[in-house]
Parts: sequence; structure tokens; C-alpha cells
Amino acid sequence: MEYSFSGGSVSYVDHMGTDLTVVNAARVSFDKESEWEVDTEAVARLEESQSKANMKDLTRLSNKDKKLINYLAMYNHWTPFAHPQITLRIKAPVSIRTQFFKHKQGFVENEISRRYVSNEPEFYHPRWRGAPTDGAKQGSSERIDIDEELDAQVHFAYANCARLYSLLIEEGVAPEQARFLLPQGMMTEWYWTGSLAAYARFYKQRSDPHAQWEIRHFADLIYEIIEPLFPASWKALTKEN
Repeated sequence: MEYSFSGGSVSYVDHMGTDLTVVNAARVSFDKESEWEVDTEAVARLEESQSKANMKDLTRLSNKDKKLINYLAMYNHWTPFAHPQITLRIKAPVSIRTQFFKHKQGFVENEISRRYVSNEPEFYHPRWRGAPTDGAKQGSSERIDIDEELDAQVHFAYANCARLYSLLIEEGVAPEQARFLLPQGMMTEWYWTGSLAAYARFYKQRSDPHAQWEIRHFADLIYEIIEPLFPASWKALTKEN
């Protein structure tokens, strides 16, 4: 499963746990445990159509367990949501990666290292946006068109950085030093593993209209991957209060 756009991509790698993991992490406080409930409507449809299905397609979270998940999220009892884990592979410009890595609690990352690889770098060519308005110190306004010659010079600057980088590598310079030539617009990739709670916090912060457009787009792609894995928990954690 991979979602991509001009600014990078998000790919599903692995996950551990389900909505039931969250429920039972909470119920263990009372030495209790829930199980999946048989979806009688799904069973009836299956019998009527004489089709085959996996057992997981015939089970669902009980209403009482859904209510528990909503209660936990509403009153910020976040630790049960920290037990499920999700691993994604993300590709983004270096400057956007920096925004990802500000989210430390509940996450661990391993990134491609330009100390070890010296393949040709790839760069992000953004659609330009105007400077922030109304005295804002960060952010941007609507999309704008810049002078064609200036835009061409941006492409040339990227190409020149890549050329000088390659020349340094050919000259025998260590990749860990040659990388100093590479700009913030260079694409990088990393494995990002985090808890369900951590990803929900990331999504709520980075989908906010005040967040940079590129990171908002990544947040939406992450939503598309995680929501089907933990439908009840994700809805409870990310809904507007």
C-alpha cells in the first residue's frame, strides 16, 4: 500500500495490534478481557450467497468496546492507544522530514544515510506559494507564478548541486562530507515506527490549517493508511472535539 504525490510518498510496512488491543489494554486494569463479537449480519449474508470468507470478516468490535474506546479518547486516557504500533516508509524533502522528526514521543526513525550511499540525489520542485500575510511570521498564502527565468535558475541550482556532489564523490571525497553540498529540497526516506497514540497526535497537529501545506498532505496520506487498520480508535482519537 503506497500513496504518493509530487512531494514524496507514504508506504505501509507493518503494524501490530487492532482496536481490540486498545480495549484489552484498558480492561486489564480490572483483570477483564474482551473478544471479537460475531457479526451475525455478515454471517447471514455469507450463508445466503454461499461465499467463503475469512473469520476476521465475520467478527466486529462490540458496542460496549466501542463506547470504551470513545471514553478513553474523550478523557485523554492515552496509554491503551500506545500499545498498537505502525511502521511506515516515508519519502519527503529534507526540510519536511525535519518537521516529522519534531514528533519524538512514541516514535523511532531510521533514515537513509548519505554517509553510506552516494547515489544521485532527487529533488523536490514545489508549486510556489506567496509570502505570509497579515504580519504572520510563518506559513504562506495562495499559490503564485514566479518569473520563468528565476524558476529555471532554481532547477539549475539543484542540478549544479547534484553535479558538484558527484564530482566530489569521483574525486574520492568521503560521502559524509560531499553531502554538505546537498540542499534542503533533496528527497530522503526513512522508516517511521510509532504507536497509534503518537500517530494520532501527529495527524491532529499536522492536518491543522496552520501547518505547512506539504506536511498537511502527508498527514492526510497517513490517515488513509491507518484509519482502516484501527477504525474505531482512529475515529475516536482524531475527531474534532
